[in-house]
Amino acid sequence: MLGVTEHVPAHHAPAEGLRVEIADGVATLWLDRPDKRNAVTYAMWLGIAEVCRGLADDPAVRVLVVRGVGEHFCAGGDIAGLGAVSMADYRAANDAADAALAEFPKPSVAVITGACVGGGTEIAVACDLRLADTTARFGITPAKLGIVYPLGATERVVRLIGASATKQLLLSAELIDAERAVRVGLVDEVHAPDALAARAAELIDVLAHQRSLLTQMASKAIVAALEAGDGSAAAVDAAWQRELAASPDPAEGQAAFLERRAPVFTWAPGSDGTERPAGR
Repeated sequence: MLGVTEHVPAHHAPAEGLRVEIADGVATLWLDRPDKRNAVTYAMWLGIAEVCRGLADDPAVRVLVVRGVGEHFCAGGDIAGLGAVSMADYRAANDAADAALAEFPKPSVAVITGACVGGGTEIAVACDLRLADTTARFGITPAKLGIVYPLGATERVVRLIGASATKQLLLSAELIDAERAVRVGLVDEVHAPDALAARAAELIDVLAHQRSLLTQMASKAIVAALEAGDGSAAAVDAAWQRELAASPDPAEGQAAFLERRAPVFTWAPGSDGTERPAGR
């Protein structure tokens, strides 16, 4: 189970509307504007990118969790603030946040309740896994505003749920419930409101403390290379195989299996004095 919140290093200090907690290897990024259903401002998009880059390089962090304060995950971008900056600047900040989440090298989990719409869906889809409760409602709603959804986010949704389901969400801008979201593959699990917290804690504990970070990071990098389809997958795999050869994790995993005990994996990025292999 997760422990008491530890000190958050200065380089993780977030923008207004964001909050970061780090405990027992788990970093939780809270979208913290509950009075606005956690709608994301321009400064928050910039802050998400900065926080994710810092957490990615933090050896104390093994898993990233994204949540919303209060009843809602995120109702999308803050439309009221769109006129404060140019559309080009806003789009650049949005793209940077989206990329920083999607390229986060360690496991990431979105825990979703209530509204998960527009930019909220973008944030959730940029994470590796999505857990929701039955109050969750999802939508991709740029057609209501006459704008175009970000290319990177659209590509991820298409990969996740297919072209037809993506077009239905984009063209209609209708909201769907959690049952339909899990059926089309937009989320991985749906639980009752009183069961979500326990299931999320269970999964996060498994990811952070019971599995090899080397395996997790290598898997993410290889999957990303395969999805890119640019011919880089073999080179990414080879780099991770070299890392594996110098890692203590395989021996520990095999010993734990034979001794019928829980493994204690110790590999961490740069633990042998080298940089982690390139990739996602």
